[in-house]
This record gives sequence, C-alpha cells and structure tokens, in this order.
Amino acid sequence: MPAFETTRLRPEPDARAPDGADVRILLRLAGGSVAHFALGPGRVSRAVTHRTVEEIWYVLGGRGEMWRRQGDRESVVGLEIGMCLTIPLGTHFQFRSFGPGPLAAVAVTMPPWPGPNEAVPVAGLWSSTEPVG
Repeated sequence: MPAFETTRLRPEPDARAPDGADVRILLRLAGGSVAHFALGPGRVSRAVTHRTVEEIWYVLGGRGEMWRRQGDRESVVGLEIGMCLTIPLGTHFQFRSFGPGPLAAVAVTMPPWPGPNEAVPVAGLWSSTEPVG
C-alpha cells in the first residue's frame, strides 16, 4: 500500500511546463497526479497536445481564455475562478492570462504525468509569449 502523503503549495515553481506555465508539483498516485499551474498577466502559453494523458483543470485565480481543438471541432472558453474544464487525450490546447494577477489552476493528470516528452508542440490560435525550450 502507498504511504499517506501530505504537501503544501510551494512559493516558487518546481518547473516550467512544456506549454510555458509555471508548475508546482503536488502529489501523485498510480491513477493520476495533481499540479498547480500559473501563467502571469499578459502571458500566452505555447500550444500543445498530450501523447498519453488527459487532464481536468479547476481555475483558482485570475482571468483568461482556453482554446481547445479536436479535429474540426474547436472552441474558446473564458477562464475565471470556479471554472472547471477537461482536456481529453489528443486535444490541442492553448491558454492565455488577462491579468491583473496570474491565471492559476490545479490540474489532475490521468495517468500521472510521465515526463518531459509527453507534450507535443502544435499550431495554436494565438502567438505565444513563451520562449521555446
């Protein structure tokens, strides 16, 4: 049996996500992982798709928009506190923050995030502000 784990959101990011967002890694179990994402005011993520995982996002703070595309179907949804959305496997997505504070969300990734080669760059709706790499 896995041990009980408890953690607290760290003040500084652990990493930069492949899309450019600041990531604070929280916890994981065999079926999924949880992380906190933040994108500062005026920033636009890089557009990506995932190879093997899907996600559920819950917005904790800020305002912005999320673009999602699956084949010929696409939409842009406003992001604000309390919004919850899915990113099914194979979805192309990109998000941006309007400010004045960062756009912040908690995401559940299923199965757990496997590593740096999971996200694949794709053409997005907006020009990204995030440097490549």
